[in-house]
Amino acid sequence: MKHLTDQKIVSNALAAIVLILVTITLVATNHAVAQKAQQPNFIVIFTDDQGYGDVGCFGHPTIKTPNLDRMAHEGQKWTSFYVAANVCTPSRAALMTGRLPIRSGMFSDKRRVLFPDSDDGLPQSEITIARHLKKKGYRTAAIGKWHLGHLPAYLPTSHGFDSYLGIPYSNDMDKVNDVDRKVAFGESKIEYFQVPLLRDTTEIQRPADQNTIVKRYTEEAIKIIQKNKKEPNAARPFFLYMAHSLPHVPLFASKDFLGTSKRGLYGDVIEEIDWSVGQILSTLKKEGLDKNTYVVFTSDNGPWAIFNEQGGSSGLLFGNKGTSYEGGVRVPTIFWGPGRVKPGVVSDMGSTLDLLPTFGKLAGIPLPTDRIYDGYDLSEVLHKGAASPRDEMYYYHGSHLFAARKGAYKLLYYQNNPLGYPEKLEKLDKHQLFNLLHDPSEKYDLADEHPEVIREIEAMVAKHREKATPAATHLEARIGQK
Repeated sequence: MKHLTDQKIVSNALAAIVLILVTITLVATNHAVAQKAQQPNFIVIFTDDQGYGDVGCFGHPTIKTPNLDRMAHEGQKWTSFYVAANVCTPSRAALMTGRLPIRSGMFSDKRRVLFPDSDDGLPQSEITIARHLKKKGYRTAAIGKWHLGHLPAYLPTSHGFDSYLGIPYSNDMDKVNDVDRKVAFGESKIEYFQVPLLRDTTEIQRPADQNTIVKRYTEEAIKIIQKNKKEPNAARPFFLYMAHSLPHVPLFASKDFLGTSKRGLYGDVIEEIDWSVGQILSTLKKEGLDKNTYVVFTSDNGPWAIFNEQGGSSGLLFGNKGTSYEGGVRVPTIFWGPGRVKPGVVSDMGSTLDLLPTFGKLAGIPLPTDRIYDGYDLSEVLHKGAASPRDEMYYYHGSHLFAARKGAYKLLYYQNNPLGYPEKLEKLDKHQLFNLLHDPSEKYDLADEHPEVIREIEAMVAKHREKATPAATHLEARIGQK
């Protein structure tokens, strides 16, 4: 009798355990389904002048980037990802709008970026990622370097962002005139540069404390992520654009990172940015938002090579910032989204031009039909590892089409200084052709061997030019000049 009673107790206990496990599984499944049904959040982490080779998982032998490496392992590392311009302002305009800079007027052959005396910026007629996502009620925030216009009409808060904390242009601008340039850039001090720090449209510090700026940006990002649970209407999704103002020269690092890397000051800066990435990913996990958030890490162009050790590395790629060789426009890129992004290495082409169409697709917002977009929806690549819809890339240098790529092949029309500066753009007497799958360093000209490929790319370019008439530039107007 006792034996039967014991058996009944054991049986009931096992049934209870099974019931508990089933309940836990159902709750977890329902939670995952609920998360997937919600509008996803988006975070773009955008560095300034970080080269293709300046991340551990992209091949740097001494810079340690454990958080980015983990992000790449858990997500997708894109090895053929491009920006749409080789310098700051037009590159950022392309990311924000999904359109080549020649369409928005955010280009110039005379003043290639905006300056503190510029009297213009990104036109109000342009639709930024923030403004696009607002159509579905997204909270939006911008942190860091903007460089699309520093006057109130052009700042982030005039382009769809609810809030802004950052510097309005590059961190080397507003240099104190009586400080020697070599001293200012080689032994950087905060007081050598009078660049302001803005909160929305209000100047809150001048000069900005660049020694602590990465930490300050990171603290702001964490607060914005945490708002998702602390404020009314907390279920609203968010878009966070975090554009670091480093490793653009002059270089600064906080006391916790200064002198800690094996790569000198440049390595200190990258490792502090990597720490920042880790803080953001950890916060997403703590807040239970990691499985409903897409995070993209990339850079605005290649490294500023003229500053030697103060600048970064384009790795095996040829060229640097200021050039449309691969090292100037192919950038380290990672997509992360646990449970959403299929892990792997993607060697197909992608571009910052693709972010707006991709985010719009994931948020269920169709693209406007009143303008031409140059980006593609990459969601199938992210979710399923499908082939990228992008099979071409146009490399603009100001108004000049420097090169064009179709599939494996890149056709060059111009040449310039591979260091980027001083700029001297020259039209080639004879086109050059490179197979970038075999030769990403652009060493071996195949133009004589593949005339049929040149004809195919030329036909593609001719079709592109039919709908790519440059708009009037917005980069040349100066304050006080008519």
